[in-house]
Amino acid sequence: MSAKNFIDKIKNQEIDIVEHTEKILGECKEINKEYGYFNTISEGLALEQAKEIRKQLKNSSKNLKNKKLLGIAISAKDAICVKGVETTAGSKILQNYKPLFDAFVIQKVKEEGGIIIGKTAQDEFGFGTFSINSAFGIPKNPFDTERSCGGSSGGAAGLSQKLANHIALGESTGGSITTPASFCGVYGLCPTYGRVSRCGLIDFANSLDKIGPMGKTIEDVALLMNVIAGHDANDSTSLNEKSEDYEKYVKKPVKGMKIGIIKEAFGSGVEREVEKNVYNGIQELEEEGAKAEEVSLELPIKYGIPTYYMIATSEASTNLAKYCGMRYGAFEKLEGSFNEYFTKVRSNNFGEEVKRRIILGTFARMAGYRDAFYLKAAKVRTLMINEYKKAFRKFDALVSPTISILPPKFSDIEKLSPLQHYMIDVMTVSPNVAGLPHLNVPVGFEKNLPVGMLLIADHLQEGKLIQLGSVFGNE
Repeated sequence: MSAKNFIDKIKNQEIDIVEHTEKILGECKEINKEYGYFNTISEGLALEQAKEIRKQLKNSSKNLKNKKLLGIAISAKDAICVKGVETTAGSKILQNYKPLFDAFVIQKVKEEGGIIIGKTAQDEFGFGTFSINSAFGIPKNPFDTERSCGGSSGGAAGLSQKLANHIALGESTGGSITTPASFCGVYGLCPTYGRVSRCGLIDFANSLDKIGPMGKTIEDVALLMNVIAGHDANDSTSLNEKSEDYEKYVKKPVKGMKIGIIKEAFGSGVEREVEKNVYNGIQELEEEGAKAEEVSLELPIKYGIPTYYMIATSEASTNLAKYCGMRYGAFEKLEGSFNEYFTKVRSNNFGEEVKRRIILGTFARMAGYRDAFYLKAAKVRTLMINEYKKAFRKFDALVSPTISILPPKFSDIEKLSPLQHYMIDVMTVSPNVAGLPHLNVPVGFEKNLPVGMLLIADHLQEGKLIQLGSVFGNE
């Protein structure tokens, strides 16, 4: 049933919320045995919330009348803080860390009656495209357990495909919402930078990180977006913009909307099966009255990867410096000099990809290199934003494949170099660098594997993405 119908049944007490939550938790445990989507299942918290809701329902509490998420199971990527629930960002260095506070988005979910069922698996600190860089196991693709479910919000995407009456909170820095959404055949919306508060999110790169919803239907995505969007005085990057009703865009006609097909995003390097399904998606939009034509966006495609990795690794190396064994995270027996102790703590508790990105970012920020690398990347970022803005004068949205390949096997991923890993994100990094909202839309299957289409809109135009995305296969 739809989320709306489910919530109505909870309010009318046609479904017992505690029994339903127990059932959901049981399903989560079974799913987790085979697919590994959770780092932590928050059974105690979920049942506590469910019992409180049942108590209020029996007392005919008016407080529940307008709750937008009443009884809906919500999972949170493991980089999003949940009070009293282990939150590790997929890293050994944060093992056993239980936050003393809820992230802004978790507060909003709880206020609207959503039930937090657990923390989903991810690449360590979000460093990865395939969710294979975690200290706590690797989530598997819901359509083929020998394949990746994408990253870094891999657990969130896989669970969204497998679990009914559930919506996930993901997080994106360079494609970590849309990439796994594509590999798992679900909707994933990465909002405008600053549209959703980052307060309570464990940092990867401060100027890039964004929290967004992932779900099996566009209705679910719009529903959760309505809850989490809005200004937060505790986040200096939070936009002080009026909240929208994103649900009003669902099934809104797309006739007359203009779609720009990014010329450089097709052809060489894109698997034929992916390209075919994305063009089928474009055709479906045209059949509904949208108008599509090619547009050239050479700068974002050509320079997106180097620009993103220069900015992201520089900011990450700064953010991760606090995990030194003194104030935050894991610690060792205090002995030797500070440098020796610092090195031992980080060497023993950081994964290989984390170490690689710290080294890259630290090098880019060093005296003598900062102007040549980091500041130059910041200037290219501005040029990319300007090129996007120019395109949005003509088009309501831009379209490309989300990922150029079908979900790969883990055995094939092992053969890739680090640079080849990074290049997989070529379509998704640029809208992230520019802070633009973008949406993965499932547009078909090839070899029983999902294919995703990426829609990109101008800043604060998430509604247009939901409007276009609701054309595809919804209730």
